[in-house]
Amino acid sequence: MEFINQLSQLHIKEKTAVTLGKFDGLHRGHKKLLNQVLRKKEEGYRSAIFTFDIPPKNMLNGKNGRLILTNKERTELLKQYKVDILFECPFTKEVATMEPEQFVAEILLGQMNAGYIVVGSDFRFGHNRMGDIYILDHLSRKYNFKLLVLAKEQYQGRDISSTYIRDVLKEGKIELAAFLLGYPYFITGQVVKGKQLGREFGTPTLNQIPKENKLLPPDGVYASQVYLEGEKYKGMTNIGFRPTVENTQVQNVETFLFGFEGDLYGKDIKVELLSYIRPEQKFDSIEGLKLQLLKDKETIKKWHLGKSI
Repeated sequence: MEFINQLSQLHIKEKTAVTLGKFDGLHRGHKKLLNQVLRKKEEGYRSAIFTFDIPPKNMLNGKNGRLILTNKERTELLKQYKVDILFECPFTKEVATMEPEQFVAEILLGQMNAGYIVVGSDFRFGHNRMGDIYILDHLSRKYNFKLLVLAKEQYQGRDISSTYIRDVLKEGKIELAAFLLGYPYFITGQVVKGKQLGREFGTPTLNQIPKENKLLPPDGVYASQVYLEGEKYKGMTNIGFRPTVENTQVQNVETFLFGFEGDLYGKDIKVELLSYIRPEQKFDSIEGLKLQLLKDKETIKKWHLGKSI
């Protein structure tokens, strides 16, 4: 996949089929758009994604909203879908103040060479989000490109959206989040060195410190599975601040792997959360924590066994 993140580098010669959006989560609704541009490859188009390096709402509101996927995670997923081009556009003042027609004429047609554009029915673009599908339809006839507008995917009468999935994750509904996404919610990142307290408890863990803008579900213990160095392992993951032993100010992700021993410091791993087991809690003693961890291991081992049958 060709990755472009500067307007000055955006000069595509071949005709492209382009879909646009924030693509946070790359959920079932996004895949509906992706599938349409991927189909156009059979007609000679290059498949292309237009997105921003940060959500425009974050920049305009001056807030750092949490995201289901980091930019790196989004890029890695798009590689799996065999997308030809990902343009991660810097959300600059120049881009933010473009009028809808200018954005279409200069960027989508002039630099991305779009011949086919696919968007959702709620798509908005241009300065102050003044552009919509009706303006885009008018521009498609004026500039002679093809436009496809798709209805939103729904679940139980509600549009499947990044906002919906963020709400679900905040409630700890991991299985529902996986259904809406079309894959298990996951956290990627390097294994960092912790205080190795898990070894003393008989539960050595792989420690990750997620990106600051990564949306995490509620603190607690989860059944998980972990991908590392081409292998998949069953796991038990704790998200939180370790209130019994340390009470840190930084939210940690700690994962125990069933059937694995070894040193993975500095390695990149992918942790998929599969089921919420219990909330994080502070114990009166280290012994109380050790006993609970043993119970958690047995509970999650049985959970994995039940899923393997």
